[in-house]
Amino acid sequence: MKTKAQLEFQQTWRGCLSDYVTAIAWSPDGRYLAACSAAGEVVLISLPGFQSTLLQKETGYSVDCLAFSYDGRFLAIGGQDGQVKIWSLQAVAPELVTTLENKSVWVDRLCWSPTNHELAFSLGKYVQVWDADTQDVVATLNFEASTVLDLDWRRDGKYLALAGYQGARVWNAKDWDAEEEALDIPSATVAIAWSPDNQFISEGNLDNTLTVMEWGNPAPWLMRGFPGKVRHLVWSDVPTSVGVPMLASCSGAAVVVWERDRDERVGWSSRILGNHQGVVQAIAFQPNSLLLASAAEDGWVALWHRGTRLIQSLTGASNGFSCLTWHPRGHQLAAGGLDGELLVWSQASRGQGFGKR
Repeated sequence: MKTKAQLEFQQTWRGCLSDYVTAIAWSPDGRYLAACSAAGEVVLISLPGFQSTLLQKETGYSVDCLAFSYDGRFLAIGGQDGQVKIWSLQAVAPELVTTLENKSVWVDRLCWSPTNHELAFSLGKYVQVWDADTQDVVATLNFEASTVLDLDWRRDGKYLALAGYQGARVWNAKDWDAEEEALDIPSATVAIAWSPDNQFISEGNLDNTLTVMEWGNPAPWLMRGFPGKVRHLVWSDVPTSVGVPMLASCSGAAVVVWERDRDERVGWSSRILGNHQGVVQAIAFQPNSLLLASAAEDGWVALWHRGTRLIQSLTGASNGFSCLTWHPRGHQLAAGGLDGELLVWSQASRGQGFGKR
């Protein structure tokens, strides 16, 4: 018999793009859901009525990343054709305000500063930082060792971390010309994420390891034993009982949840969540909660209570899921599928959440 928790999220909307969904995101105010595809489509969906606006039709070139600015005023995309496009969402209808041309470079990573309108995006071994207010490039960062494989701003906007061969490099966003700080590893870092309290930075590595460093402490923690490269990392917004956010990682079909242990000799304790049978493509904590969602190529989105037990499985993409994202209020979850499916599930009852700490 199903419990109330298992019925908590129900599908409330379904759409479709012509090819697999490469990225999906909610605007910070929850007014819009944006998605893009491997065929080049970019769609903006307005809530609450789920009205769809096609920002870009199929181009034959994949759009691989998209992101809203911290205040929801801008939407940026990047992809296979090397273009970075930015729409303004301040008027009644979205307006394309800038197209940055970068020939022969695949833009597969971009993210906005959490505190202003500076957009960082990858260009091979370089990252450019473009200011939407001045319409100028304010910095060009040279990673040198390899193509940039991931990037992430610290939540206070003071630092930008780039990941690639031999680890990560961290730049001071208040002084782009200052020498960057190196977080070296003997392999390559393919995923990087700052904790929301700005205390920790985590690196998922190609050699099947995970590194967590406390900012200002030169001795990192090293976690081993993953079945493959650590592809994705995500931190919870809220801390556990020891006052540190929870960290989730995925490698192959495995999701591993990490908690800071009270015992300094232990460092971080882990739990393996082994429900998936296919490669896990995305993980995300519900905002202001310890409820974790994971989406995989096996066609399941799994919801994990406090990163410990499975409480609900969601379906709707027969050939698998590619991405997911939580509404900023946490009452809706959206996911994209390998066949172009777009799905939204809504929390049936807001009376008692089941992911809160």
